[in-house]
Amino acid sequence: MTLKIYNTLTRQKEIFTPLEEGRVGIYVCGPTVYDHPHIGHAKSYVSFDIVVRYLRHLGYEVRYVQNITDVGHLTDNADSGEDKIEKRAKLEKVEPMELVEMYMRSYYEDMDELNNLRADISPRATGHIPEQIDLVSTLIDKGFAYESNQSVYFNVSKLKDYGKLSGRKLEEQESGARIEINPEKKNPADFALWKKAESGHIMKWNSPWGVGFPGWHLECSVMSMKYLGETFDIHGGGLENVFPHHECEIAQSETANEQPFARYWMHNNMVTVDGQKMGKSLGNFVTLKDAFKKFSPLTIRFFVLNTHYSSPIDYSDEALEAANKGLERLYNTIHNLKARMESSNGTEGQEIWKTKLESYKNAFEEAMNENFNTAEAMAVLFNLSKEVNSLLNTDEKVSEWVLSEIDSFYKTYGGNVLGIITDKAAQHCPDGADVYKMEDDLIKVLIDTRNDLRASKQWDLADKVRDRLSELGIIIEDKKEKVAWRKK
Repeated sequence: MTLKIYNTLTRQKEIFTPLEEGRVGIYVCGPTVYDHPHIGHAKSYVSFDIVVRYLRHLGYEVRYVQNITDVGHLTDNADSGEDKIEKRAKLEKVEPMELVEMYMRSYYEDMDELNNLRADISPRATGHIPEQIDLVSTLIDKGFAYESNQSVYFNVSKLKDYGKLSGRKLEEQESGARIEINPEKKNPADFALWKKAESGHIMKWNSPWGVGFPGWHLECSVMSMKYLGETFDIHGGGLENVFPHHECEIAQSETANEQPFARYWMHNNMVTVDGQKMGKSLGNFVTLKDAFKKFSPLTIRFFVLNTHYSSPIDYSDEALEAANKGLERLYNTIHNLKARMESSNGTEGQEIWKTKLESYKNAFEEAMNENFNTAEAMAVLFNLSKEVNSLLNTDEKVSEWVLSEIDSFYKTYGGNVLGIITDKAAQHCPDGADVYKMEDDLIKVLIDTRNDLRASKQWDLADKVRDRLSELGIIIEDKKEKVAWRKK
């Protein structure tokens, strides 16, 4: 089986072949840290966490770079307006870097809760100002950028293939764009590489063109190339970044280096609320911290993975409640499996389950190899769980080896790859309550009570305890060595 990735640049699925055999470099546009993360961030960063996890599962050595934007991202997401960090800092009456530290910590807290792996390198834009100035100078020297009133702009008319990622032709952009006329620009579509800092602007640095700050697009080119090379394997981000952000990255990077920038471009789709994009500007966003008050982080992760990364997903409490129930069913199966592992003394089923698990493994990897289809991969886990539940309810002779191999399958594919099964999670309900552990303890108390009743020959009362547990779905099995129990 061969991994295929949908490449936004070529608009087709392509067989993934890394630049260097056995190694993968991936860059994902990180957050602009001026507020708490919301559900849309979960969609994006869970999606790319899966990409990294699966590539590592396939045996690749992956270098994962995800930046932190702490300067240059303006309120119109292009070249106009205020810096988002600086604007929020003024509102909260703190220093911009104080704000950045606060919301960067919030971001990592929430990503850790979602069980996202930390990036190998998390560079910050403000930590790479010299490199950004160098890239601007290179583009000026090559004749593709120009200074105007202490700002510097990229001249898109000089680049024949500008728009190749988004499919937007320059003449269409200029004729149809609602762009406010900027007298500093030669063409309305030109984008800022360096912006002059106006009076009162806090975040600013010296440059050959005057005191200013870098354009938003510049940082990702600089940091990706610094840590992954001038050409690297995968560049990821949200669908809303295709234009202008990623388009501009390609233009400035390939012009400077005269070689391809990223080889595969991947974009996750958005989260919607009643069909409308969720976003801070629309006021319809739900922060992850608020969502975590209602649902466990792994329920939200499960919710995201039930839809392909390239498809939109509609958020609602009802959808999360359905996800919660689905995840609880999965955890319940694993809980019963582990309980049976503790009491199993059977010897049968090895050959047939070796074949079954190999078939499930192939089905899971076939789904993931088709452009990381997590929805299909999750379906494989649930199909397995149906068979496991049947096994646990009917087959008392199954060997411990079989149970252990099934448990290992869950850990590898549900845990290492999908990140929804952890040792801690399997002992807890998705809503965060320690229900499973409490249930175990209560059942053990009742079994001990029944044992005491049997020892004192109070058979009727002992049978009542057994029958009542059976009505609640708990089956008591009296064995020579000990009393075992399982769920129906």
